[in-house]
Amino acid sequence: MRLHVRHESEYTYDTPVALGPQTLYLYPRMYPYQRLLAYTLQIDPEPTQLVRNVDVEGNVQQVVYFSHLTSHLRVNVEMELESDEFNSFDFVLFPFDTQQVPFQYPKAEIELLHPYLVKLGVTESVEHWAKELAAQANWQTTAFLMALNQAIWKFTYEVREEGLPLPPEQTLQQRKGSCRDYTTLFMAACRSLGIASRFVSGYLLGNPQQEHQLHAWVEVYLPGAGWRGFDPTEGTLVVNRHVFLTSTAKPELAAPISGKFMGRANSTLRSELTFI
Repeated sequence: MRLHVRHESEYTYDTPVALGPQTLYLYPRMYPYQRLLAYTLQIDPEPTQLVRNVDVEGNVQQVVYFSHLTSHLRVNVEMELESDEFNSFDFVLFPFDTQQVPFQYPKAEIELLHPYLVKLGVTESVEHWAKELAAQANWQTTAFLMALNQAIWKFTYEVREEGLPLPPEQTLQQRKGSCRDYTTLFMAACRSLGIASRFVSGYLLGNPQQEHQLHAWVEVYLPGAGWRGFDPTEGTLVVNRHVFLTSTAKPELAAPISGKFMGRANSTLRSELTFI
């Protein structure tokens, strides 16, 4: 499958400002079944320097510097990818005792997975709910993850384009939220049972409700299977219609554009996302 994405973002300021360094997470992260064919990045005003790095979690980070006052910042990205079909269940959990939750990761892995196991947002009610779902799935690891995915998918979805994810307990109590709210609840439920999880930001082709905005989903680390994606907004495992931009232990670090400006100004954001 060929995927062609155009993502346009424009910040406008009611008086000229000086832009500090802006950090962009708008470069796709490659997976074995996905290949980047073309990529263009256009920035206005013209930056004085653009540095492309790999950050501490393995994401491509583009840091942009400016030297002149401006009343706007436009960032336009186009990318084309080849995304192959694959079997999301084509894995074997090993060691075999990890086929049931809760389980212990091998020592060599758990030391590296520590940031993804921190019980951020885990409350007593979230943990109790996770254990109920696990019991209904006979404590089978994969069955629990699928049951969790389906349980959140049945919530009432709402569009909320700005702001940090809601606390997981609030999403659980209200039984509604945005894709990033669903994602953080899924992460908290997994971490309550000792399953490493991380927040993923990117694009999703094929769902009219999601195609015109950034999307979020979860990856969990399973011994023998590595990082595997679950999309509670879709109620499915991640397939070749997802385009990955960044993955992180902390959802607040996944913003596609972040940075500061100097000056007394109010800013507004316009964003447009299209699959061509």
